Amino acid sequence: MSIDLEKVKHFLRVDGDEDDVLIEELIASAAEYLENAGVKEAQEQSALYGLAVKLLVQEWFDNRGVNPVSHKLYFSLQSIILQLK
Repeated sequence: MSIDLEKVKHFLRVDGDEDDVLIEELIASAAEYLENAGVKEAQEQSALYGLAVKLLVQEWFDNRGVNPVSHKLYFSLQSIILQLK
């Protein structure tokens, strides 16, 4: 399962292309976040990996300030990351 812009935009329910650059940067940042958390590149084909990327992108897209990842999402991500490791 490849994470591409159109899949993430569909998940975010975003139409149009005015936010494409931002969303692409968020996708790359989410992949880096997972890599730094110890998730190997081979996991990129996993549906669970794709969900983790989409959840991170959604959190960062919806909360564009300096807010950290919400506690609820943090615990969900930790569970996903542990399973991907």
